[in-house]
Amino acid sequence: MADAFKEPPPGMVEKSGSGLWLSHVFMIFGVLVVFFPIWLAFVASTVTQPEIVSPPMPLWPGGHFLENYKRALFAGVNVPVATMLLNSLIMALGIAIGKIIISLLSAFAIVYFKFPGRTFFFWMIFITLMLPVEVRIVPTYEVIAGFGLLNSYSGLIFPLIASATATFLFRQFFMTIPDELAEAARVDGARPMRFFVDIILPMSRTNIAALFVILFIYGWNQYLWPLLITTEPEMNTIVMGIKQMFPSGDDTADWPVIMATSILAMVPPVIIVISMQKLFISGLVDSEK
Repeated sequence: MADAFKEPPPGMVEKSGSGLWLSHVFMIFGVLVVFFPIWLAFVASTVTQPEIVSPPMPLWPGGHFLENYKRALFAGVNVPVATMLLNSLIMALGIAIGKIIISLLSAFAIVYFKFPGRTFFFWMIFITLMLPVEVRIVPTYEVIAGFGLLNSYSGLIFPLIASATATFLFRQFFMTIPDELAEAARVDGARPMRFFVDIILPMSRTNIAALFVILFIYGWNQYLWPLLITTEPEMNTIVMGIKQMFPSGDDTADWPVIMATSILAMVPPVIIVISMQKLFISGLVDSEK
C-alpha cells in the first residue's frame, strides 16, 4: 500500500509538464487561427473604403470606428442594421423560449402522465428529427400564408418552435429524477403543475440554460425560412441583411459598412454565451444529469 503513495519518477513529471506546455501552445495557436479573421473584419470596419481595396490591407484599427458603425446602425445599405438586429433578436428569443416551453411540457407529460400510447407519441415526436425545415418548407409556407402570417414575427417564430431534440433531452433528464419526489409531492397534495413548477423546473435550470444558448444561436443564424416568408425590407433579419449588402453586377461593395455589420451580428450571441457560460457548461458536463 505504501508504494501506491510514492512520488512518480522524475521522467514522468517532466513528460507531464511538457505535454501540458504543448497543449497550451496548440490551444493558443487554435485561438489565433479562429480569431485572426474576426480581427481582420474588425480592422476593416474601422478604416475607409480605399484603405481596404488598396493592398496591403492594414492590420491595425483605423480612425473611422464611430463613423462606420454609425452608418451601419442607422443607415445601412437597404435597411438600418439596428432594425435587422432587433428582428433577429425577437426571432431568436421567440424560437429559443418557445422550443424550451413546448419541450418541457411535452417531456413532462410523457414521463409523468400515464396514458395509452405515450411511448408511441414520443417516438413520433422523435422521428421528426428526420424532417428538417427544408423538407417541409413548402407545406409550412402554405400554412403560414393561409393564416396571413407572412412578414410577421409570428410567421418567423411559430413554425420553428417545435424541437424533438429538446424534448428527448428533457425526457431523459426527467427519467433520472427519483420517483419518490413525485410520490412525496402527491402525498402533500401538490397538483401536477405545482410539482412541475416547484420541483422539476428548478432541477432543470442548467439543462434549460444549455439548451437556451444552443437554440438562441440556432434561431439567430436562420436564413432560409426568413428569406422565404419576408418580402418587406423592414422584416429582414441580420443574416439576410449581410447577404443583401453584397452588390450585384458592377456595383461596388461598401466594405466598411459590411464588416461593421458582420461584427455587430456577432455581438448578441457572444453576450448570450458569455453571460450563461457557467450554466451552459454545467448543463453539458454535469455528471449527475
